[in-house]
Amino acid sequence: MTLDPDAQRALEIGRAAGGEPFENGSVAAARAAYIASFPTQQGDREPVAATEQRQVDGPNDGPVTVRIHRGIGAPRTGARAVLYLHGGGWVIGNLDSHDEICRWLANLGNAVVICPDYRLAPEHKFPAGLEDCAAVLRFMAGNAGDLGIDPARIAVAGDSAGGNLAAVLALLARDGLAPPLAAQILIYPNTDARQIADSYRRFGDGFGLTAATMAWFRDRYVRTPDDIADWRVSPLLASSLAGAPSAFVAIAGQDILADEGTAYAERLRADGVPLVLRHWPGQIHGFVSMGRHILAARQAVSEAAAWLQLQTRAQAD
Repeated sequence: MTLDPDAQRALEIGRAAGGEPFENGSVAAARAAYIASFPTQQGDREPVAATEQRQVDGPNDGPVTVRIHRGIGAPRTGARAVLYLHGGGWVIGNLDSHDEICRWLANLGNAVVICPDYRLAPEHKFPAGLEDCAAVLRFMAGNAGDLGIDPARIAVAGDSAGGNLAAVLALLARDGLAPPLAAQILIYPNTDARQIADSYRRFGDGFGLTAATMAWFRDRYVRTPDDIADWRVSPLLASSLAGAPSAFVAIAGQDILADEGTAYAERLRADGVPLVLRHWPGQIHGFVSMGRHILAARQAVSEAAAWLQLQTRAQAD
């Protein structure tokens, strides 16, 4: 496989910016560096029909802030909705880090997209962030009329660590431990915290997210090594995926998470879950957040949004 020229350019820009690997510094420094990278990676914020922020009831430690985008073309009542969970290794990321993706998904999907500022590790280790995401899903289902959404057409989506949280939340919903979901969109998801897949060897350095950084993220997220085998951290280890909502899984071909994301998709298919699996062979981890440089970023979201419309139209019928 060869790198897509856009991905190669994005990597070159990152290298030229310099900066220490996250694992060589503090959590605060990692967050600051990530925030500073947004203007060089993301495109201009696409207008949507309306945006607001609210605070909703969290599980234990106070409210969770959410950002709500109503897409251009989304109906004022009964709209499809997406709970979007941002990536960032459970340690970095915020409402701004994935705002471009959320706006695209709202407009392209004629949807209401809600992104929570869930608690991050290491201050709040597993399962704090997951509990926040579940609380926001309950808020969406319980306040559908006020939000102008259809509670039968709520999907969950996320990328990287957010894809991990989305996959887990979909299984919790299947088990009746969270409100039901109509669909799930998993963008280069982290599904196996053991970090033993061969893609960790093939793409462990030089392709953006490194194996060393991914280990640093994981070790800040889990409470003890025993959590690694918990399916709520490693959904690939769940005993069964049967009954999970229909899934759209996007894989970046030159990504340390490529193999575990593909393995999760294959398990979904084997367990009878309707699935669309899309590979972008020349892309790197995080490419969907690099819309300023990588044309495939919006293309991937457009495909996911088109699939979502088909899935939620069927749910409505």
